[in-house]
Amino acid sequence: MNNQKFRTNQTVLTFVLSGAMVSLRHAAAAAFVLLTLVNTAIAGNHHHNHAAHTHAPGIAPHIHGPRAVDLGTAGTFAILAKSGVSTVPASSITGDVGVSPIAQGGLTGFTIAMDISGTFATSTQVTGKMYAADLVSPTPSKLTTAVLDMQTAYVDAAGRVNPDFVEAHAGALGGKTLTPGLYKFATGVLFTDDCTLAGSATDTWIFQIAGTMGIAAGKKILLMGGARAENIVWVVAGAMSFGATSHFEGIILGATSASFVTKSTMHGRVLVQTAVTLQMTTIVSEY
Repeated sequence: MNNQKFRTNQTVLTFVLSGAMVSLRHAAAAAFVLLTLVNTAIAGNHHHNHAAHTHAPGIAPHIHGPRAVDLGTAGTFAILAKSGVSTVPASSITGDVGVSPIAQGGLTGFTIAMDISGTFATSTQVTGKMYAADLVSPTPSKLTTAVLDMQTAYVDAAGRVNPDFVEAHAGALGGKTLTPGLYKFATGVLFTDDCTLAGSATDTWIFQIAGTMGIAAGKKILLMGGARAENIVWVVAGAMSFGATSHFEGIILGATSASFVTKSTMHGRVLVQTAVTLQMTTIVSEY
């Protein structure tokens, strides 16, 4: 009798334990499912957040600022000028240099070496080619087209309407942070302190300046948030001056001259309708 009761109790205990094990297995399975759902939700949220900062293939990113200025073939030059480019050695220019309609004599201070083809020259101060209106064909026609493209780009940029900012900070832009947009100034612009342009890699700026433009010695144009020099255009009617050891960013479309003082630097392009003067200046046009 006692043995039978023991066997019965043992069977009940085994059943209870087995049930507990099944319950544990079910609980573990449920926990696994729940964990999977949580991980899936987290992954989905991460994907959503990532998607919010990227763009699907074939869809252009949103651009803040004015439509980009088409430089045409002028955009292949680091420096392009109509009446000459001079340097007080040693300057350093990364990109091509061109002058037209002035002849090779308009390139002074470079110690030029003519290529055997006669279509371009080189200089130890230039990482690129140097062109002048009197070199062998097709250089003259190439330069004529580039100068016309420069002038067309100037007219386009200077003629944009409906500016986002008019006479911003009365033209005293030193110490300011400038967001993308079209800026219009009836007089001149001066940088007596560093100025920051803040925007993404696709945002654009155009500065229409009816007067002169200058940056003081040692001051800098700074880019923030991914902003790129190739998307910044300074269209200036008056003369431009860049103080000693100053640093500038962007594309200059000038109706007159650009003067770079000792050890000034620039990342961008200098495209002017008169002359460019350099004094141990560094200009880099690679983007």
